[in-house]
Amino acid sequence: MNKRGVWTLAKKDMNAVKASVQLWLPMVLLPVLLGAALPGGVLIWVRFFDLTSIGNMEVLLRTLEAIEDPALQALFGSMPSLTHQLVYFLSMYLFAPLFLLIPVMAASVITANSFAGEKERKTLEGLLYTPLTMGELFLGKALAAFIPALLLTVASFLLYGVVVNTLAYPLFTRMIFPNGSWLLLVFLVIPALSIFIILLNILISAKVKGFQEAYQLGGLVVLPIVALVIGQAVGFLFIRPLLLLAIAFAIVVLSLIFFKLIRRFTKRHEFLEKMG
Repeated sequence: MNKRGVWTLAKKDMNAVKASVQLWLPMVLLPVLLGAALPGGVLIWVRFFDLTSIGNMEVLLRTLEAIEDPALQALFGSMPSLTHQLVYFLSMYLFAPLFLLIPVMAASVITANSFAGEKERKTLEGLLYTPLTMGELFLGKALAAFIPALLLTVASFLLYGVVVNTLAYPLFTRMIFPNGSWLLLVFLVIPALSIFIILLNILISAKVKGFQEAYQLGGLVVLPIVALVIGQAVGFLFIRPLLLLAIAFAIVVLSLIFFKLIRRFTKRHEFLEKMG
């Protein structure tokens, strides 16, 4: 394998993202919003203000009352106040699915710009005639999306941990974040999801005309994540280790299917025809 060529291609694409404020600014703002601003604002409100003044408090209260899992019932039942329960529920459960939006957005933006964007700029054909094999070309493009997506997620995870533990420590007199579910989410589910998004966008880019169309179609993956957030908010499900393992398994299976579809693009002229 031409490792140097693969890495050069990946760096070229990452530098192209850094050079465009329209691409990197949303990817940076989302982790700041989900990792600090949103959880910090909500937790401060829960800790220091009248809980009844929060618009959807009744929904959250019903969610806590409707918990059927004996372990969770015992955990929340052992807490001394409603404030403790809400801070723990919001920190450890409700915000967790939102972190899936970070790799979805980053991988979608970069991959759409990398393939459909090059097609739009009329530079893809020249790239296909470089000494890189098709496999090396795909790997370089995939790395250019996977590395920033993962780095942004880990940075958000660390920022979120600082915010949560800073605000929750006075209540619990210990650091409550992270737990096993969060570690599985960040270091298993999110890398698998990032790879899935990249493969999906490669397939989409082979069909669409430009960056905007590829990004919009790839963004449809957000819908299951929204459903997961709603499911947690109303108590329909809670992100637990077994659920996360099941989600990771499903993502890996889908990724293997998409990978097999992409392997059809083994010859340059076939890929050019698909991109035409």
